[in-house]
Amino acid sequence: MKMLNQLSISTIFALTLNMAFAENVTVFAAASMNNVLQEIGQDFEKKYPEDKITFSFASSSALAKQIEQDAPADLFISADLQWLDYLAQKQSAKIKNRINLVNNELVLVAPKESQIQADNIQAVNFAKELTNSYLSVGDPAHVPAGKYAQKALTYYNLWETIEPKLARAKNVRDALSFVERGEAPLGIVYETDAKVSNKVKIVAVFPQKSYGEIVYPAAVVSEKQSAVKFLDFLQTPEAKARFEAAGFKPIE
Repeated sequence: MKMLNQLSISTIFALTLNMAFAENVTVFAAASMNNVLQEIGQDFEKKYPEDKITFSFASSSALAKQIEQDAPADLFISADLQWLDYLAQKQSAKIKNRINLVNNELVLVAPKESQIQADNIQAVNFAKELTNSYLSVGDPAHVPAGKYAQKALTYYNLWETIEPKLARAKNVRDALSFVERGEAPLGIVYETDAKVSNKVKIVAVFPQKSYGEIVYPAAVVSEKQSAVKFLDFLQTPEAKARFEAAGFKPIE
């Protein structure tokens, strides 16, 4: 009986200790990371059941401005360097443990049943395909994927012609959804977005020289130690395997 009581006391102490250190971690992340981060979050919670991960996905610009206004975020993952740099300028004291997490690539997509084919971007007849329709992109005014799209189209001397034909989405996943629903015959999204959809196909891949390097930086933006723990977990072989399976590229 005495041993049982000691065991019960030890168990209760352990549970109390775990509860004391249990934290809910809120991750603000670029919309293009939705699927893979949900998977990694589940992996993390299985390994650390005392911690819970909650995600908020949107355009990096919208999330950065929310954090600037003291939204309750613990970790921020942006789809480009600019918006984390912006936050570092506006709220420098919040930024901790900053890292560059993964890379991505830019692609041109069409509905899966589309007859559009091309060996490369230069082989796409944009004037013909967009005669009575629009090119779906994240809004270049603030969405990272849209900014990369503008750079790529400028590189090919297409920007001035295509700009009036843009369907400007509030984030890259919305740009993808326009193409999935057949509301746009073409869209520019990340390779990883095209990979999660069974309703679109990749028509052509933009070479990196046309838009530069797509980098996803991450940083802790609160005092929670579990946010640091989750950021560390994102760099483990287990998490890296998830990223690579989703089409993200490791930082070299």
